[in-house]
Amino acid sequence: MALPEVDFIWMDGKLVPWADANVHVLTHALHYGTGVFEGIRCYATADGPAVFRLVEHMERFERSAKMLFMDLGYTVDEMVEAVKTTIRENKLPACYIRPIAFRGYGVMGLDPIPAPVNVTIACWPWETYMGEEALIRGVDVGVSSWRQRSPNAMPPAIKSTGNYLNSSLARIEANRHGYNEAVMLNEDGRVCEGTGENLFIVRDEVISTPPVSDGILEGITRDSIMVIADNLGYPVIEESLVRTDLYTADEMFMTGSAAELVPVRSVDGRVIGDAGPVTLELQKAFFAAVRGQDPAYEEWLDRL
Repeated sequence: MALPEVDFIWMDGKLVPWADANVHVLTHALHYGTGVFEGIRCYATADGPAVFRLVEHMERFERSAKMLFMDLGYTVDEMVEAVKTTIRENKLPACYIRPIAFRGYGVMGLDPIPAPVNVTIACWPWETYMGEEALIRGVDVGVSSWRQRSPNAMPPAIKSTGNYLNSSLARIEANRHGYNEAVMLNEDGRVCEGTGENLFIVRDEVISTPPVSDGILEGITRDSIMVIADNLGYPVIEESLVRTDLYTADEMFMTGSAAELVPVRSVDGRVIGDAGPVTLELQKAFFAAVRGQDPAYEEWLDRL
């Protein structure tokens, strides 16, 4: 599906028309995956557009770049303002936001350090990643034959463009097998995450999620759900899980900036069922937070 075009994209400090936001075919990142990115959402609220946890996203963006020896050339505060400017200039009440920094045109070869660093921010209207129906009915997932990238090979802590070839392979396989999404295991057989989401299970109203040390991205929506769950009185445990833990869960859901909070109704054909009471309560509280309807989470919103 083609992206809905807006007026401007922010590129290296300037707003340029959408159709003119181009890079050279010999851009280093195009050949070697040398880029880092973020996925962020701006929500419509009663008081205008509000970006969810924008500062935390920009801080993670900066950390990813640092781990790849990339100097963004902008502070976190400057990147925050650039995001707000891009949304304002495109007159968007709500949108998905994609900042990306990449090694640009000028050199070829595996050593990326001599290549310049380019920074871009795009935003566009985008409904929930898996569709509105998925938020209500849930999704069917399958455990992938493709293993999660190793922390000592392609570190999941770096939200890099190259890392997501792994996710693409798993998503293609899942779709070809009739699933909406894949679950990735690490090389030790422990559960990691979806192709673009963290995951949680619920058993006896206790919520469990894989720890960062098992090779997952330290998700910002994941952290938000853990905070919300704690505030609602649900115990949350970070613990290693195996695939049979998914089969026997009372409830299961996935979280991410694009996916938001999506219930899982089956794993490898084992039925978990419709979204359960814990999942639904967390989902309701999450959407109240991001839409500015719960003052307890106002600090998570960057208003324009």
